Amino acid sequence: MKSVPVLIVGGGPVGLAASILLGRQGVRSLLVERHAGTAIHPKARAINARTMEIFRQHGVENAIRAAGLPPYHTGLIVWTKTLAGEEIERRVPWRAGPQSAAVSSVRNCLCAQDDLEPVLRAYAEKQPLSELRFSTELETFEQDDHGIDAVLADTVTGQRHQVRADYMIAADGAQSRVRRALGVAMVGEPDVYDSVNILFNADLRPWTAHRPAALYFIENPRLRATFLTINAHDRWGFLVNSLSAYGYTAADFTPERSTELIRFAAGVPDLPVRVLGVAPWTASAHVAEQYRHGRVFLAGDAAHEMPPTGGFGLNTGVQDAHNLAWKLALVLQGLGGDRLLDSYHDERQPLGRTITEQSLTNAISMGRLAKDNAAAGARPEYLNEQGMIFGAAYASSAIVPDGTPREPVANPVTDYVPSARPGGRAPHVWLEKAGGEKASTIDLVGNGFALLAAAKGQAWRATEAGRLAIKAHVIADPAFAAAYGLSPDGAVLVRPDGHVAWRAPTMLSDPKAALAEAANAILGR
Repeated sequence: MKSVPVLIVGGGPVGLAASILLGRQGVRSLLVERHAGTAIHPKARAINARTMEIFRQHGVENAIRAAGLPPYHTGLIVWTKTLAGEEIERRVPWRAGPQSAAVSSVRNCLCAQDDLEPVLRAYAEKQPLSELRFSTELETFEQDDHGIDAVLADTVTGQRHQVRADYMIAADGAQSRVRRALGVAMVGEPDVYDSVNILFNADLRPWTAHRPAALYFIENPRLRATFLTINAHDRWGFLVNSLSAYGYTAADFTPERSTELIRFAAGVPDLPVRVLGVAPWTASAHVAEQYRHGRVFLAGDAAHEMPPTGGFGLNTGVQDAHNLAWKLALVLQGLGGDRLLDSYHDERQPLGRTITEQSLTNAISMGRLAKDNAAAGARPEYLNEQGMIFGAAYASSAIVPDGTPREPVANPVTDYVPSARPGGRAPHVWLEKAGGEKASTIDLVGNGFALLAAAKGQAWRATEAGRLAIKAHVIADPAFAAAYGLSPDGAVLVRPDGHVAWRAPTMLSDPKAALAEAANAILGR
């Protein structure tokens, strides 16, 4: 019987990210995926700046950008009656605008899932601690107090293998077999609307090149649909929403019928179209009641199904894996207690519920749930959700509060106020380097624990936290101290997922003891 610390079920972006992140934390894992290869449909495309920060910190950002589209191809969102017809509205989303540079050194990226997954797979396969098996599915599993016994089956040969794992991550999608086997209850609204994705070849540049956009919404009494930019040339997605409201069923979308609807939405009756694939699906807006079940952890769509309006599904899933990987690593290394693993649910499930609810609100405002719902367009928050992208503020046993209140914001969906209050994302601050170069605080955190001390905080360098490895930085730039709410001798402790775990605004009488106490609390020891 094969033994492995972590078994990952599912080889989509979330499972592949988990494999990469665990490997970077020094943890061996086995990923199994029932399909023979990576995605063949574009599916998710939008990778927000917070997720790109994670990919940057783990060395895969450049490869993803090379596989995706340059920013100038996706700077707008356009509403139109037909692609060649009357334009109704256009917007520059916050995340594509210059103001986004004020809160992160990293920009968002549009990279279709069938282009993204091969990049993540190649990166994972280069890691010596990450093993990937495609054409392999999880048949059964049983857990006890010490681990999980799983039976894996080769989907080609039928050959079965037994695996013993300390922990399992279920990243096996919206129809998660693991979640169903556990009997997990879902909270929210299932099956809120039906849709179909059509992947096709056609040259749409005569109607798109002068207004490059990530999305072209078609608002027409006969059809509500969306052209999805894939390569901004001859490869596109076509999304038809609310099928039943318009009298359609998934079976109606033959290649011939799909071609007819694409031509109608384009407003070009003789447009040469080649349909490559048709994928019907149903949007839901519900979240697992519990993310942790003994030694099994739900992540990605297995934990939360949300409408794609806003592009949060893939991003939330990758950030789930980012939150969980370092916690599993520390527990497996004997540095963290079991309570640290409980903090995964405590931190990610409430956030998953909020994001899912807001994604559904986006969908309702855009008329996704009914043919006669409202006018064309979307609520002002749509694609301007900087508060949701950067503003997650955790409260759990893995955070040591400092008694300060959260920064008030008028709209938590759109508004983000950078803050180093424990629980929040460590703010981006530009720092001067030798030779006049600049670096971001984002580049100082992201894999292990980091202690960031202000200019007169040299004493923090000498502190220890038991066997926990902490990389200390003393930052002389006063902009750092101001942004992090520190006096000249204060410091913050940042977790491997980039969230502030503890803050000492000023030097303490016994910094070594204070840091050790904080580390014990964070790690559940």
